[in-house]
Amino acid sequence: MPSIDSPMLSLLKHYVTKRSHPLLHQITFRHLLTMTAGFAWQTGKKLGEPLIHQFHRNRKWASFALSLPIKEKDLGTTFQYRSTDSHLLSVALSEATGMNAYAYADKHLFSRLGVTHHAWTPSPEGHSMGHVGLYLTSRDMAKFGLCCLNAGKWQKQQIIPKEWLQEALTPQADGYPAFGDYGFQWWTGKIDGQVFSLAHGHGGQQIYLFPDSDAVIIFTQESKVSRWRNPRMLIEQFILKSLK
Repeated sequence: MPSIDSPMLSLLKHYVTKRSHPLLHQITFRHLLTMTAGFAWQTGKKLGEPLIHQFHRNRKWASFALSLPIKEKDLGTTFQYRSTDSHLLSVALSEATGMNAYAYADKHLFSRLGVTHHAWTPSPEGHSMGHVGLYLTSRDMAKFGLCCLNAGKWQKQQIIPKEWLQEALTPQADGYPAFGDYGFQWWTGKIDGQVFSLAHGHGGQQIYLFPDSDAVIIFTQESKVSRWRNPRMLIEQFILKSLK
């Protein structure tokens, strides 16, 4: 992979259409990781995205994401939650490694964690869906969380580079009050005075890291339920108190 401060088009230029914005060449991988790319998008209070159905109906997901208008004043400065940013990262990983994110994760992450029961839905173009579609058991989500809590180590082996993980879990952009600030595809913040990092998936699949309590907290939910409620209240009122 190129440096995260390299233009994303160094890997994605052949997905660009004639409708692309002239500022597209200024967007870097860091902008995608922190969701500060400036693409025009809509996001609700619970991270609902009205445009996501239009995105999913398109047969060329990467080109659709790259053809979105860009707000010049927001590029590099304003956080906006966008599933398309995450999917472009998946496409870039495929271009750099020659394998989709699922195959890459299976080789370098899942197999080393002893995770064997998993699946990841592909896009119409064959890329792993960067924003949705990964299937893991609660126990295996906990394994990944424990690996991250332990600075990327699992059973004395360094699975994830420590320096990368530190940067990913550090606030990089102002986020949303109900979820926290944003690192590299991770939410960060404090609950009841304790620092946390959160991997939040579609429909309420969540991995919380609480380093001060040496704890990983997992939530899984039925992703097709429309009336999703953020379980953060349960953490505040019950779980952290029980850990003390």
